[in-house]
Amino acid sequence: MGKHADRSAPTRRTVIRFGGAVAGAGSLAGCLGGGSGGSGSDGDSDGADGSDDAETEGADGSEDEETDDGGSAGSYTVEMAPVGEVTLDAVPEDVMVYSLLYADMAVAFGHGDAVNSLGFDADAGGNTLDAYYAELGGVAFDREGVRQLNTGSGGGISVDRELLYELDSDLHLADPCLFVSFDGWDQGDMAEVRDNVAPWFGNVYSRRNSQPPEPCRDDYEYYGLWEITERVAGVFQESERFEALAAVHDDLIETVQADLPPTEERPTVGTLLYMDGTYYPSLLDDPGFANAHVRPFGVVDAFGADDVTYETAYDHEQLLEVDPDVILHQYGVESYYDVAAVREELADHPVAGELSAIENDRFYPSGNPVQGPIMNLFQIEMTAKQLFPERFGEWPAYELGDGYPDIPDDERLFDRDRVAGIVTGEAE
Repeated sequence: MGKHADRSAPTRRTVIRFGGAVAGAGSLAGCLGGGSGGSGSDGDSDGADGSDDAETEGADGSEDEETDDGGSAGSYTVEMAPVGEVTLDAVPEDVMVYSLLYADMAVAFGHGDAVNSLGFDADAGGNTLDAYYAELGGVAFDREGVRQLNTGSGGGISVDRELLYELDSDLHLADPCLFVSFDGWDQGDMAEVRDNVAPWFGNVYSRRNSQPPEPCRDDYEYYGLWEITERVAGVFQESERFEALAAVHDDLIETVQADLPPTEERPTVGTLLYMDGTYYPSLLDDPGFANAHVRPFGVVDAFGADDVTYETAYDHEQLLEVDPDVILHQYGVESYYDVAAVREELADHPVAGELSAIENDRFYPSGNPVQGPIMNLFQIEMTAKQLFPERFGEWPAYELGDGYPDIPDDERLFDRDRVAGIVTGEAE
């Protein structure tokens, strides 16, 4: 740990539980393969109904023609570590989701109504989605009936296995290596749910390219946000929508990077959380999709000289020693924190009030690290305005409850109508 690490302070792991944010420990006796419907990939498991029928019912209720490999003509295969290949008989219509990025992906591909659950209170993450989707005509995430998976308390995460049976999903759009780290889960539970309910398909340790549980590590792979998005597009058979959204993203990155100042003129930036007098910093330069909205700007990481880990905590004096030019407070848009209130609290503090970011009004609400593709577009635009207002337009004043701020048409960095048309299927 670096000189600013404080092991005696409460760690963020003990005081927050975010969907998909916990890189848990535990053991997994081998990676979990996928299968067709509820079957395991090794061919040894029957389907959820215990049958071994060679033919399966198609999405339209008809029987599909059997193929040479024993599958059906209507089936297709998707692939992503840690589960490898998963064969689906039809586009899933009922999907269990734990992490917010996968809910955002389902909406992006026109399948938001397939989401039957989230790892946390649906309103907690759903409010963030609402803030962004309100800017996109015709795009919404209907949370009515969406079940909360995590029922843990006191910093622990608890998901009742029986709830997954009750949901009876067509697919568990979640990382099984994450689930095995939860209280009461092990590799046998993962395989049981896969075989008796539906396959797993998800990757969350790419958030910060952190270590998954030990038995997963040999076969685990890390992906960028848009690589994961492409694989999930395959789940919903929406490759054209993916390509259209990826083109918007590429155009946005080109727009902001074409107008960046020289490296030496860019501010130092600190990304953190603030709770009860303690700051929890994150490194900008670490790989992973958590920083996909900040990394494109090539700014200097204010915490880069310190040995920052998930357990690192700073007090006011320690943060003042670092003194970033700009501070980005995570989960700041219609989410867990009232950043405007935090900023007022710090401005009134005898030490925190001396921070350059407070004195110069550059303490901003930042995005959700567990971001999907639509979230990522807005969060890149937001970050551009917060870091380089003289080039991309000022970030408007924002308070919790305001939604995503109203950006003048001529200062928007991507076309809302274009994105809305892609998501709703109305794009030309």
